[in-house]
Amino acid sequence: MSKKILVVLSEWGYWGEELVGPLEVLDAQGYETVFMTSHGKRAHALPPSMTPGYFDPPLKKVVTDEYYAQKTREIDASARLDNPINLEKWFPERPYFNDANFGHGLEAYYNERDQRWEELKQYDALLMVGGSGPLIDMVNNQRLHDVILGFVALDKLVVAECYAVTCLAFAREWTDRKSIIAGKHVTGHALEYDYKDGTGFLGTDLNMGPPPYPLEFILRDATQPGGQYHGGVGRTRSTILDYPFLTGRSTQDSRLVGELMCEVLEHGLRRYGW
Repeated sequence: MSKKILVVLSEWGYWGEELVGPLEVLDAQGYETVFMTSHGKRAHALPPSMTPGYFDPPLKKVVTDEYYAQKTREIDASARLDNPINLEKWFPERPYFNDANFGHGLEAYYNERDQRWEELKQYDALLMVGGSGPLIDMVNNQRLHDVILGFVALDKLVVAECYAVTCLAFAREWTDRKSIIAGKHVTGHALEYDYKDGTGFLGTDLNMGPPPYPLEFILRDATQPGGQYHGGVGRTRSTILDYPFLTGRSTQDSRLVGELMCEVLEHGLRRYGW
């Protein structure tokens, strides 16, 4: 039976290989993929991920080869990513604590969120694609946090790559605010591989310099007590499955992420990489 995957992309730029890698595997498996962005705008790839020969300063090597550059340009020029689900119109916004009629507003929010969680049952997995764009509109997006919490509540696979892994650290129930990855094993962008300069976002001339936070530190803290962050520094790949969470450190993990998604959904794999 075909599987259905909800794929979240940043409107501020996703990294091409981190979409193309898993997508090619899912397509070959006959899975249906449905795309979503924070405000329903069409997502586009970050330019370096479409530029063959792009040299990564921290890694001191080329990270965009001709194959993935071409495939990224093809999907960026196609209509496949047109008309994504508008998350802002799908999931409710939690009211401010000091809003008038906060109690009734909070009750209405939870009731609507429960209805949206019912709609998540049609999907078999959630895939959040990385890049620098997610720093702006995904990692601290309360509506996306509620999507993640819904997939966890339904015991469905939750997949995140690169900086999108931060979404897992920040997605918490408003009442207890406990980390959903406490006690879990995850990977994510290692401190050694963070930029010192040049973090940018699609459609802007902004050079943020380094990323606004060291993801490794966030993940080390969020996985405690009992869990562990795996950086895999010095190794080509760092891909960790601790069900229901599947995390990939960066571009090199992308295709393996797709392959492991299929292993989970087809054969019940629950652990990999640690």
